[in-house]
Amino acid sequence: MHITHISFECYPIAKAGGLADVVGALPKYQQNLDHTVEAIVPYYSNSFTDDAELEIIHKGSIRFGNEDKEYEVRKVVTPDLGFTVFLIYIEHLLDRKEIYDHPDNEERFLSFQLAAIHWMNTLEQLPDVVHCHDHHTGLIPFMMQYAFDYHRLNRVPSIFTIHNAQYQGQIPYDKLHYLPDFDKNHIGLLDWGNLINPLATGIKCAWRVTTVSPSYMEELQEQASGLEGLLRHEKAKCFGVLNGIDTETWNPETDPMLLKNFKVSNVVSGRKEHKNWLCTEFNLDKDLPLFSFIGRLVGEKGADLLPSIIRDTLKHMDVNILILGSGHDEVEYQLNALKEEFVGRYNAYIGYSEKLSHIIYAGTDFLLMPSRVEPCGLNQMYALRYGAIPIVRRTGGLKDTVIDIGEDGFGICHNQAIVWDVCYSIERGAKLYKDQERYRDIQKRIMKIDHSWTQSATEYMTIYKTLITQK
Repeated sequence: MHITHISFECYPIAKAGGLADVVGALPKYQQNLDHTVEAIVPYYSNSFTDDAELEIIHKGSIRFGNEDKEYEVRKVVTPDLGFTVFLIYIEHLLDRKEIYDHPDNEERFLSFQLAAIHWMNTLEQLPDVVHCHDHHTGLIPFMMQYAFDYHRLNRVPSIFTIHNAQYQGQIPYDKLHYLPDFDKNHIGLLDWGNLINPLATGIKCAWRVTTVSPSYMEELQEQASGLEGLLRHEKAKCFGVLNGIDTETWNPETDPMLLKNFKVSNVVSGRKEHKNWLCTEFNLDKDLPLFSFIGRLVGEKGADLLPSIIRDTLKHMDVNILILGSGHDEVEYQLNALKEEFVGRYNAYIGYSEKLSHIIYAGTDFLLMPSRVEPCGLNQMYALRYGAIPIVRRTGGLKDTVIDIGEDGFGICHNQAIVWDVCYSIERGAKLYKDQERYRDIQKRIMKIDHSWTQSATEYMTIYKTLITQK
């Protein structure tokens, strides 16, 4: 089977969140199942493209509003990512370092989709399935079906994955002229709330719709930032497929970012070295349990709760807390201010470091995820893989992947994204940490849990096959 993924992010080319991790891993595992798999991603002027060997394999031109835009398709020759990657280059639009922080994002998303579908249409051999990811690619299933120039694509099955329904990419109708000429009898498929809504369009037009966990799919039918009714209407073609993790990249036995590689048999000594390094680096007490948060400092991650959680916890418990992340200015300010109040038991690294995140997974005793929204969540799976016990709110993929220790499980779960619930969960974690025999048993157990992409990749292949039989 020949599968084409289309995404605005792909690790290690460009990453802002979990979308990149998915698109950097799922194609590789599908390729391992003996299929031909590729990804189409924007070109970014960053360290990856500086170091990579790229080959220009196609040059074309799209009509973009009132002008013609030249584009190039550049194939990644090296490094070998385990699947084929094509980068779409458009001068002044798809040639920047940053992924999203631009005032003309609507034009960037649109031009990427137009160039991707234009190039696909020139191919002698079309893919068997086109798999689009999030709102940045949500108009492609519509154009495949109803744009006159791309009529030969209308029998190619499309699948659309919602990674986060909060971001829908709404576009005002005064930019409708950017789209290629299409059958205006179907213009309603673009509309949601009197705007062009790429996420809603993808849901309406794709042959199948998936989300990144079964629980998240259920939740979206009740709360989806205004798309609940649409998802209920389309539920017959909607499926929740739990994300996996790339166990080649996230492997404590071989991870080059770690200070010392370790496995289940030497987990105690391996993790101790990383914890000691973290405590030295961030001036924390090595004898106390370490609770960490890794992620964007935004409301959906429950990050606005962190200052109160830290203050209430450290006033009543002897534990360490470490934060790695960036986001809302006010949250960053409060987290920095707390450093002076709790010297020796709390610290924060405002920003992001991939290497530091790996070391934290390998050294922290517990990982905090008080998320209000978590479509799947990968951090808890990374934590499990490295022997850190996750403390999570029961929502989305967290609900699907973490079972509470009170239910013969291996994590600590709470129901509400509120300060009291999280603080009580930290107290439960501190109590578990004192029972070192039980703590170590759980630690060894969680490192053996298989959250690789193999099962998820197989599930997607099953969905693809059902689509092909409908052609």
